Amino acid sequence: MRFAPLAALTALVAPLALVSCAEPQPLYVDQAWIRPNPNGQGPAAGYLVIHGGEAAVRLLRVTSDAAMRIEMHQSVTQDGMTTMEKIDSLDVPAKEKVTFEPGGKHLMIFNINPAAIQAGKLTMTLLFSNDDRLIVDAQIRDAGGAGAGTMSTDNMANAISGDRAP
Repeated sequence: MRFAPLAALTALVAPLALVSCAEPQPLYVDQAWIRPNPNGQGPAAGYLVIHGGEAAVRLLRVTSDAAMRIEMHQSVTQDGMTTMEKIDSLDVPAKEKVTFEPGGKHLMIFNINPAAIQAGKLTMTLLFSNDDRLIVDAQIRDAGGAGAGTMSTDNMANAISGDRAP
C-alpha cells in the first residue's frame, strides 16, 4: 500500500502533462467576406476575424492578385463625425481575436478584377511580422444577397440619392 499515494499523484499530474503536449494554437483567419461598393465605382469593404496564435504578431499588409491594392482602415468617430484612418500595421495579441467589421477596422479593396467578382470570392494573402503568410478566400456578397446589413444595389443607390425604392 506504499504506492497508493504515488498512484494518486500520478493520476492528478497525468492530465496536466497531456495538456502541455497539445499542439500550440495556430494563427488563423476566418469569417472573411467582402461587400462591394454599391455604386460599383469606389473600393469594396472587406471584413474578417484574425485569431492570434501562441505569440503576438503584427499584420503588416494584405494583398491580392485580383485587386489593384488593399488598405487597412479604422473608422473613428470624433465630435459626432465619423472618418476613416489608414492603418499601416496592426497588432494581433497572442490567443486573442482581432475583428474587422462594419463600423470598425476594415479593408478597403480597390479595383477588384471582374473575374473574381464573377467567381464570388477574392483570394487574399495576409502577411505577418513572424513571416507567416495566410491565404484566405473571402466571399464576395452581392449587395442584394444574404448577409447582415446588405441591400440591393438599386435600393442602395436610391438611399444615397434620397429616392425611395418601389
